[in-house]
Amino acid sequence: MEDSTQVQEPVSMDKLVRIYRKMRDKLQELDREYTTKMEEIKVQQDEVKNAIKEQMQALGSKSVSTPSGTAILSKKVRYSTQDWDSFKQFMVDHNALDLLEKRIAQTNMAQFLEENPKLVPPGLNSDAFYDVSVRKPTK
Repeated sequence: MEDSTQVQEPVSMDKLVRIYRKMRDKLQELDREYTTKMEEIKVQQDEVKNAIKEQMQALGSKSVSTPSGTAILSKKVRYSTQDWDSFKQFMVDHNALDLLEKRIAQTNMAQFLEENPKLVPPGLNSDAFYDVSVRKPTK
């Protein structure tokens, strides 16, 4: 009776890296193709949206129902600032810190913690993990 438990040699690092790079390159190629096709469709979609908007404005209508769906014309406003220092001071002066979205600037927080290791904001969570990056060989 033969022993069916064979010890397999591990795959060489060179082969693993080669396989990984080939997979990454294929993913990048597919991503470029996908992005290109998505952008083409978005351009066409914007053209159709503009045509709908023009017709609704010409009709003076805010809503149009069709057998295929309902188009609704609404006004949207986006806010931005060109003077962040003044905007931050305005928020402090008027106790309006909720004018910003709740998100931590990752690089700034890392730098702050590095420079102030004993000063940690209450409720701060962190998630550290190891990652592997693979690069092309240097020539």
